[in-house]
Parts: sequence; C-alpha cells; structure tokens
Amino acid sequence: MTSATSTVPSTADGTDPAGASLLERLGDVWLELEDHLAKVPVLQRLDDGTVTLEDYMRLLFNLRQQVIDGSLWIARAASNFDIDHFELRAAAIKHAEEEHRDHFLLEADYVALGGSRQELRAGRKNVGSEALSGYLFTYASKPNPAGLFGAMFVIEGLGARRAAQWAARFQEVLGLADNQVHFMTYHQEADGAHTGDMEAILTSGLIDDATADEIVRCAQVVARLYALQLEELDR
Repeated sequence: MTSATSTVPSTADGTDPAGASLLERLGDVWLELEDHLAKVPVLQRLDDGTVTLEDYMRLLFNLRQQVIDGSLWIARAASNFDIDHFELRAAAIKHAEEEHRDHFLLEADYVALGGSRQELRAGRKNVGSEALSGYLFTYASKPNPAGLFGAMFVIEGLGARRAAQWAARFQEVLGLADNQVHFMTYHQEADGAHTGDMEAILTSGLIDDATADEIVRCAQVVARLYALQLEELDR
C-alpha cells in the first residue's frame, strides 16, 4: 500500500525541467512523499500485517493533535489574501469551513476503540506535528500565502488517495468495525472532492510562475514534515 502508484502527473526523472506543468512538478513531490511513507514503521507494519490495535490508536492520537489545527491555519491564510487575490481567498475560506469538524470524526473513532476522549483532547503534538503546524501557521501569516495550496495538495491528496486504503487494511488486519475507521474512510470522498477543486485552481490562470514555485516548495516541505509526524509517534 505504501508503494501504491501515484495517480498524480509526474515528470519522468523527478526534476523540474523548463516547461513542466505545476501538476507535473507536484506529481514529483507526491512520489517523494510515497518514498518517505514507505519507511514509516507503523505503515510498514500495516503493510506486512503485524500492526496492532495499540499502533492504530497511537496513530489516531498523534494525528488528532495536528488535525485540529487544519481549519485554523487555512482560515488564517484566507484572512491574509488581499482583494487582488479574492478567488484564492474564497477558495481558502470554503476549504476551512469544510475542514473544521474533521477532528470530531477522529475522536469518535478513538472512543469507539475504547480510548478516552478526555485523554485524547489533553494530548500534545509530537515533534513532527509541532514542526508541521509551526510551518503552516507561520506561512499562513504571510501576505497572500498562495504557496499553501501546495500544502493542501499534499494533505488532501493523502486523504483522497491513501486514507481509505489504510482504513481497509486496518479493518482487514484488526477486524475493526466501520465506526472505528470513519475518519479515514470519510476522507476518500471528501478529500477527493477537495482535490478536484484544488486542481481546478492550480491549472487556472490564477497561478503565475513565481506562485507556482512557492506552491511546489511548500508542498515539498509539508510532504517531508507530514511523514515526519508519522515517524515520530508519541515523541
């Protein structure tokens, strides 16, 4: 599963040649992310069937501490787009509204597994999540932070392309009920729609060459930090 072929367009050699489209360049970022995910211990155990219920609960516990920040940094980014970037601001506002309940789904899964909602809410970010959230909030505070569409590309891409696969595998190995993997299965449909909306923006005339470079760089950083938070569970 962690070696699944990407459905995102990619250049052949992982470089950013002159003339490569923004989606092609982002496709290369996605392939780099796949390489990092293949080395994440909990996902390796998921692949080989040795993952435990404790592993899954730890994963949810660690993800929740960053998921709750998702709509917050997107909303902050929206507030920093000026009137000349109205369409990007509108897209960010819409996205923040769609994201702000996600952590409730994760909490419900955790409780359905026997976990404590109180302990989950009292948790702290691991070192990878700290780095990821710190980067996203800092970037979102910049004027016209269009580069964050690269972050959304990565995070929504994981929901659309990987979350349902992970959920199905957890169910297969651990015998989980549907109400114990709802957070992940929900994101296949929801993030698939978000990804389509985002690709429409990324291929529109709203993105110039300099902004495209920012989007790709932001996607690179976020891809690495997202994998890092999965590597650093509980640390």
